[in-house]
Amino acid sequence: MNHQTNKPTADLDPFTREVITNALQSAAEESFINLGRTAKSSVIYETLDYATGIVDIDGNVVAQANGVPGFLGTLKFCVSDTVEKFGRDGFDPGDVVMLNDYHGGTHLNDVAMVAPVFLEDDGRDEPVMFLASKAHWTDIGGKDPGSWTTDATSIFQEGIQYPMVKLYEAGVENEAVADIVAANTRMPEMTLGDMQAQKASLDVGVERVQEIAREYGWDTLEAAVDAWLEYGHDLVRDAVEELPNGTYHAQDYLDDDGITDEPIHVECEVTITDETVTLDYTGTDPETEGPINSPYAASISDVRSFFQAITLPSAPTNEGFFEPLEVIIPEGTVLNATKPAPIGTDWESSAMAAELPWKALAPSLPDKLSAGHFTSVCATIVGGTDERTGDDFLVIEPQPGGWGACADRDGADVLVCAGDGDTLEMPVEIMETRFPLLFGQFALDTPQEAGHGCFRAGTGLVQDYTMYNESGGFITASFGRSEYPPWGVEGGHEGDGNYIELLRNDGSVERTSKLTNEPLADGETARLVTSSGGGWGEPLERDPERVLEDCRDEYITLDIARDVYGVVVTESGELDEVATERLRAEKRTETGA
Repeated sequence: MNHQTNKPTADLDPFTREVITNALQSAAEESFINLGRTAKSSVIYETLDYATGIVDIDGNVVAQANGVPGFLGTLKFCVSDTVEKFGRDGFDPGDVVMLNDYHGGTHLNDVAMVAPVFLEDDGRDEPVMFLASKAHWTDIGGKDPGSWTTDATSIFQEGIQYPMVKLYEAGVENEAVADIVAANTRMPEMTLGDMQAQKASLDVGVERVQEIAREYGWDTLEAAVDAWLEYGHDLVRDAVEELPNGTYHAQDYLDDDGITDEPIHVECEVTITDETVTLDYTGTDPETEGPINSPYAASISDVRSFFQAITLPSAPTNEGFFEPLEVIIPEGTVLNATKPAPIGTDWESSAMAAELPWKALAPSLPDKLSAGHFTSVCATIVGGTDERTGDDFLVIEPQPGGWGACADRDGADVLVCAGDGDTLEMPVEIMETRFPLLFGQFALDTPQEAGHGCFRAGTGLVQDYTMYNESGGFITASFGRSEYPPWGVEGGHEGDGNYIELLRNDGSVERTSKLTNEPLADGETARLVTSSGGGWGEPLERDPERVLEDCRDEYITLDIARDVYGVVVTESGELDEVATERLRAEKRTETGA
């Protein structure tokens, strides 16, 4: 362990360790809850597009609240880079450092804050821990409302960068920095409200850690943290030993970068031994002209989620848990972008950092991994000026989609993607009340045209945003996995891809997958359609009774049941077993199965 203990961990009884580590976990969760309760932006308090955690001065994650997985793994980098900049003795009680660029970065809207924890009357000139959080701010400037776009060619077009600056110094707000924040957003009241809420939530976490230290003493707290990190490593070590040793490989493509139509190649070699899991992304294409590039920290964060999925998905995690994970991502590639490469839609590539080893290992780990899912955050901004109030509005949310089938069950319908974790959809009723929008449908994308298999994939979503505003508005959206849909396993069919349709007032329909500031006139509709996942196993092996249930539940049509699954369902809705057996025999003969 990097932590230097004043007390051997062997002297710490396990009950005290559990009490202290659970208290630290509670501190992280209380900080999380407070940010959600006090933020101004709906993308934070409704969608939960944020994360919080506790990190020690060596960059070890000690505790974290359930938040966006794509954020949680970045918090260690936010703290480590901040300590590297200011030095271990460069902080005072009450400091808060703000950052959003490539240091611990995702895209610029995701603003991180780091607050040191000092012990009272301790005499130390350096903090013992840090509270850290990252939250999506609705607008931070840039060339278009909402800041992130699909057509930026430089990070300088995507908004203001906060390069690890002290927003608070010794508890006093740096008014010059706050003024810069306010001057570089189209929604200063909302943005300043989110900024203050994020800072206040860190204060709560700092106080709780100090209370734990007062209760048990720093030596005991430090020993508990060291024992906890060691426990995390011990816990996962046995799980790594159970993984199938070997070398596995997967490649895939990102649809495009938002500027050109050229696909972007990504690949990963997975090497598993009894002690380590190594992911090597050498061979992945260079960073792109458009904004799908991912900073290193964002890719690592998604990879950590994958690593937990194949080891101990339900286990509490800390830095020790990830010690067996080794990751190689060459600098300057689309998964490890460098300044000034644009990163506004970074989720499209960072998701691939997890998707590639997932694809490589799924056939060998059928008890842990599903077939491919819809992958993209399918993030959407709908905005304009509300004619009822004269105020600008921006609705920002992810869209859920279909997850892949498993080796023993069907996939899940309309869940958010793996990188988004616990984020939620805003309730339609709230959006129709607060914004000039109407929702014609929020429904499963059925009948299901793809993702078929012995176990079929979960289905995607169809959601209609209709502009109900005389002056109109606009939509910005990035829906990846449109041209290269989710993959199936063991003969399962691939998904059908994510896409957007614009239903114009003249009756025309435009289909696309990426939009920036696209006008929506009063009465026009943006129809958002997310993909089904991939299927698992040959469709002809699906239990005919399950196919019948799918027909009755309107997941599939009678034609799909017959043509894809070889199951004959009568017009009266009954299973024709004799005709089904005959048809399946014919199809197997035709395919040589």
